[in-house]
Amino acid sequence: MLIRGGRVIDPSQGIDRHTDVWIANGRIAFLGDGREMLQQQPSGPPPRILDVPGCVVAPGFLDVHTHLREPGFEYQETIASGLAAAAAGGFTGVAAMANTQPVNDHPAVTELMLRRAAAVGGTRLYPIGAVSAGLAGKELSEIGSMHEAGIVALSDDGLPVMNARLMRRAMEYGRMFNLPVLSHCEDQGLAAGGVMHEGVVSTALGLPGVPEAAENVMVYRDIQLAAMTGAHVHIQHVSTAEAVKLIRRAKAQDIRVTAEACPHHFTLTHEAIQQYDTNTKINPPLRTAEDVEAIKAGLQDGTIDIIASDHAPHHVTEKEQDYESAPSGIIGLETSVGLSLELYHQGVLSLAQLIAKFTIHPARLLGTARGTLAVGSPADVTIIAPDQTFVVDVASLHSQSRNTPFLGWQLRGTAVATIVDGNLIFERL
Repeated sequence: MLIRGGRVIDPSQGIDRHTDVWIANGRIAFLGDGREMLQQQPSGPPPRILDVPGCVVAPGFLDVHTHLREPGFEYQETIASGLAAAAAGGFTGVAAMANTQPVNDHPAVTELMLRRAAAVGGTRLYPIGAVSAGLAGKELSEIGSMHEAGIVALSDDGLPVMNARLMRRAMEYGRMFNLPVLSHCEDQGLAAGGVMHEGVVSTALGLPGVPEAAENVMVYRDIQLAAMTGAHVHIQHVSTAEAVKLIRRAKAQDIRVTAEACPHHFTLTHEAIQQYDTNTKINPPLRTAEDVEAIKAGLQDGTIDIIASDHAPHHVTEKEQDYESAPSGIIGLETSVGLSLELYHQGVLSLAQLIAKFTIHPARLLGTARGTLAVGSPADVTIIAPDQTFVVDVASLHSQSRNTPFLGWQLRGTAVATIVDGNLIFERL
């Protein structure tokens, strides 16, 4: 395959130039003038040529935070539909959280998820193992055997690990097996009963709120535990200005902490809840305009390393309840790139900075050799059209669920092709 006429941006190598990309035998074979390679091509079937003028050719995008629901909740999403949504969103790999049924707290579940993903093909699945057995927060899961089976990180996401002693032990095991611990930072006592950000809007709407402190105190705790153990803690779905400050300070102290932000947390505020649309109910909740600006600043200065979707499908009947009863979560795999490109159009991030948050930084977190277009590396490629508009429409979604507050939005920028191991798995060229 020859990808011709695009602007190649690869933050892992500091590359940003117009050039061609030649793929052979599932690997990156050459960056340069594609005419030379075509002239050297032996007789036989001609290569496939993708002409992509006006597009950006990047290493394959990785999403470190998704919920694919299978096994156990296939009425919300299956591995097949989730990976199809990922491919359509421009993702060559996704990390799947452990809150399935049964929970991914045992190597047999890890192996099941990997087998089903392999049978589907296309976007690669990276399984995340549970910190605690059954996500109950009482005892550690089978971390060593899950590591052998193929998990790439530990997390009880969907629930916080409230027991600090258990979290310390998880970090110690994580360090032993070189597994990062992905932390859902929420003090359940402070957050109990809350369904949105605690503030003037929650008061006006008569909805119970979740104070920012519920996130902040747990971010502080887990940073301290990382400092104590020397483990790598990754703070998930950062939503508050204070959390950004805490992470920035920890990095200055050389504590092993990384962080992610989700597009909904730097796009919407709690004002979006005024119509009681349950598709705006997420956890952590939408916060204030000041929090949104702090997250953008954290992305800009590198405090926040990664952009992740927190793709959380729910069946339409689950979301068609009153606001307090509906579950938290929205789908995000197919809107993440378009929403994130707004940061580029606003001048918050350069394209190289933005792409790094989808490629080399997630690859380092997951411990994979992907996230690069270096010659000889696996040919995982995402091609984006930064100025092509894309309307979020039910008919165009590949996810099995439809719970997104962005239906009807016109986004500026979209993924137009997704390539895994040299195979074109999605295109809208």
